[in-house]
Amino acid sequence: MTNIENLITEIIEYELEMFLAVQAREKVACQENPEGFKFYRRATFSVWSEDALTSYRNDLIHARERGRNLLTLKYARMEDLIPVINDNELIDDIVDITINWIKEMAGRYPNIHKRGRPIEEDGPGITSTKTYLKSELETYSDNTLKLHHKRLKESMEKGENLSEKVYLEMVKGSGFDSIQAAENHLAGHTMDK
Repeated sequence: MTNIENLITEIIEYELEMFLAVQAREKVACQENPEGFKFYRRATFSVWSEDALTSYRNDLIHARERGRNLLTLKYARMEDLIPVINDNELIDDIVDITINWIKEMAGRYPNIHKRGRPIEEDGPGITSTKTYLKSELETYSDNTLKLHHKRLKESMEKGENLSEKVYLEMVKGSGFDSIQAAENHLAGHTMDK
């Protein structure tokens, strides 16, 4: 395993421990599916830089040492039960960049997108990707935000869409060769993977 793979595995172990301890107002379905949680988080972190992963791993360690559950805080923010945790100005820029990438992906792959969260519209019992992301980012340290923002900006400059890379990881993990193959399958056009 590479150092990045080790960091991701370690992060997921810390997160899963915290996630399983979350007592949200409404039961979170993926708490009953830890393997699904790991799968999704592994894909999410697959596009992070080693520096950002190291910083976030340290955030998790420090939080654990202080008895703070970062995932409980994230879900409390998602449900608007607690005030803003971190008002770092990078959060809004990270959210804007990511939401633009997701909108681009939703336009190209509507059948995949329909299976996920709404992008910006919260509703009864439904949390948008934007609210989810912003709530999660508020639990990161300023250093992790800085490093993650740097990675996003570098990707933008190269014309990369990191959301597309996350989608690709997820569809490959589901047995498809490409995002388009998964999109076609969900549209009922083909059964090929």
